[in-house]
Amino acid sequence: MYAIIRAGGKQAKVHEGDVLDVERIKTSDKVTYTPLLIVSDAGKVISDRAILDKSSVTAEIIGDSAGQKIDIFKYKNKTGYRRRQGHRQKYTTIKVTKITTARATKKKAEKAEKPEAPAVAEATEEA
Repeated sequence: MYAIIRAGGKQAKVHEGDVLDVERIKTSDKVTYTPLLIVSDAGKVISDRAILDKSSVTAEIIGDSAGQKIDIFKYKNKTGYRRRQGHRQKYTTIKVTKITTARATKKKAEKAEKPEAPAVAEATEEA
């Protein structure tokens, strides 16, 4: 089973046990995400918003890290304009521990009501 989650403005495909870097999170213990899409091992796709709102992807925080250094250099010819700047993006390393899905009970209730409707229609035809 895998899920698509949104973390730090980016989407990531995660399985249970995956370790990945996401934008910096300032919590210290566990993080819970609401999935955007869930695909089971049998290939069944869950994309219903009502079910996904009740589902969750739980991850534990392993540590913090910083990305590669990016050098920014601005230059304009013949004017003496030079600006130098650097940047290192901060990341948090997380490990996905559990993907839970909610069951759809509303559809089962609708199926139970449908057989009753034709039985009422047959009774009115006989009268």
